[in-house]
Amino acid sequence: MALGPKLDRIDLKILAMLQQSGRITNVELSDAVGLSPSPCLTRVKRLESAGYVTGYGAHINLNKLGEFLTVFTEVTLSEHRRGDFSRFEMRIAKIDEIVECHLVSGGYDYLLKFVARGVTHYQSIIEEMLESDYGIEKYFSYVVIKSPFIKHHFPIQNLFGE
Repeated sequence: MALGPKLDRIDLKILAMLQQSGRITNVELSDAVGLSPSPCLTRVKRLESAGYVTGYGAHINLNKLGEFLTVFTEVTLSEHRRGDFSRFEMRIAKIDEIVECHLVSGGYDYLLKFVARGVTHYQSIIEEMLESDYGIEKYFSYVVIKSPFIKHHFPIQNLFGE
């Protein structure tokens, strides 16, 4: 993936603020990062057009909507050719209940995060994947009992600041 233009500390502050509060007004954002509103808006537009900001959205508290189950699943593919990986990724991208997919190194190929109505719902998704020949050799499921916290933001300034 190509990197965009070099970002300065103010750009990093803007990104950090936007990911924590996408609904922040330009005036509030400019105050928080120490710029006047016009140059702040110009920087935000530049960051958006360069692809640093990929969208804005709401974080939904699923617990308020009802009971659900989060399951992390380790998946090992039966074959390891490039086409096997791309075919698997294209197919699982269409499954709404898979909300994260990570190709990993180590003892298995992928770590998937499922959100389902319950164990029966999760199992029906897995069974459909196995019956439809997604190329899965084996899988291991880890049901989440409790999530003490989930962060929806990255430590941008710690990772990329000076």
